[in-house]
Amino acid sequence: MKTSTSIKAITAEQFVKNLKNHKSQKELEKILRYFKSGEGDYGEGDVFLGVRMGQVFALAKESIEMLPNEIEKLLENEFHEVRAGALSIMDKQARSKKTEESRRKELFELYIRRTDRINNWDLVDVSAPYVVGGYLFDKSRAILYKLARSKNIWERRTSIVSTSYFIRQGDLEDTFKIAEMLLGDKQDLIHKATGGWLREAGKKDKKRLVRFLNRHSKIMPRTMLRYSIEHFDKKEREIFLEK
Repeated sequence: MKTSTSIKAITAEQFVKNLKNHKSQKELEKILRYFKSGEGDYGEGDVFLGVRMGQVFALAKESIEMLPNEIEKLLENEFHEVRAGALSIMDKQARSKKTEESRRKELFELYIRRTDRINNWDLVDVSAPYVVGGYLFDKSRAILYKLARSKNIWERRTSIVSTSYFIRQGDLEDTFKIAEMLLGDKQDLIHKATGGWLREAGKKDKKRLVRFLNRHSKIMPRTMLRYSIEHFDKKEREIFLEK
């Protein structure tokens, strides 16, 4: 991304300072009820400031010129909202038509290199479609299949969520292939994501989704199946649920 000479790119330190100005105990209590960060939960050990995500995204929009090395500093931060801000900045840069291919490559490589800091479903979902999927659209997608086989739940979620960009372009092949790889996954958040993206693919090509369900509905996790057929009419849903 070209940085205008009239705009000085904000630093990670400035971003964190601005973010902390919006924290509140009331919001923190709401967040802690919403996100599961206790022992044994998906976000075990995650720490929150108490800032509304709407405010996080607004500050990210104001910080769209941030350089990748500063973004990585945000990813290293202990607070969830700071990392969410980093990934939102990456998403906004990846979406921008002004962003050069070299920067898109940097953002993609940063995401893949620092999946250790992308440790909850919202962090994946806010960034993977454009940062990963958008970058890979005209390239080899082998990395997605590697991620689908990962022991890391968030890398597996990245593999399916990234295909969101492909679906928007009418390219459904990888969504169905990766969904098939994830049929035996044990994690509910993978079931939800896979079912949701199958549903979106089905909106583009319902016949293909029906063929997929005819082959796999009997072994699909129930949550994945329910999510994938949400847009079907009641009679169609009953047919698959009763199989």
